[in-house]
Amino acid sequence: MKKSCGKKLWRACAGILLALAVWITATPYAVAAETNGDADSQAQEIRQIQDNIVSWKAGTEGEKQLLAGELLDGAGSPGSDWYAFTIARMGEEKENQADGEEETVIDIDAKPEITFDDFGKMQFQVGEIISCEAVPKSKKLLCSQVKIGSQVKQIVSGIRKHYTPEEMVGKKVMVLVNLKPAKLAGVLSEGMLLCAEDAEGNLSLMVPEKKMPAGAEIC
Repeated sequence: MKKSCGKKLWRACAGILLALAVWITATPYAVAAETNGDADSQAQEIRQIQDNIVSWKAGTEGEKQLLAGELLDGAGSPGSDWYAFTIARMGEEKENQADGEEETVIDIDAKPEITFDDFGKMQFQVGEIISCEAVPKSKKLLCSQVKIGSQVKQIVSGIRKHYTPEEMVGKKVMVLVNLKPAKLAGVLSEGMLLCAEDAEGNLSLMVPEKKMPAGAEIC
């Protein structure tokens, strides 16, 4: 009876030891498999993000704005590693695009040289547009009330195709102040707003780079 109980106890202990040995042996492989699975999953996510960024890079500006939101939505919450990774890669692509693009330049016919005294006769100042309306008899003209220092000048400009009256109000602009007054479409103009024009005829108002008060001299 005692021998039978001893054998049973020994067999039970041997079974436990064998199971423990199998578990100890198998655990590293299980951990490695899980780790490899995580690595494969991460590599797949990286490839997906990179593919998405390639699509984003190839899109138009409008498409990029839409795709950027989708990219970031798929990158997890702000502050996560994937979100930071996506932002970084998008930034790299933008820098690479900027480096690869040549800036467009325009050459125009040269005008006769002027002296410094000639230039000194022109008075340029910063003006603030306080109101603006379309000129009724014209499809091209806007009439702006421009605050220059303590005075307000009425200036008519041919920029109606490029700006609405609402867009003009509040802008700080560069003004040729002492241009001889003249009537345009029957409306008196007392100066000129300075603009730049590209090769397609698009106009852009010249504005101060930094915050400047109305009336500041442009020199």
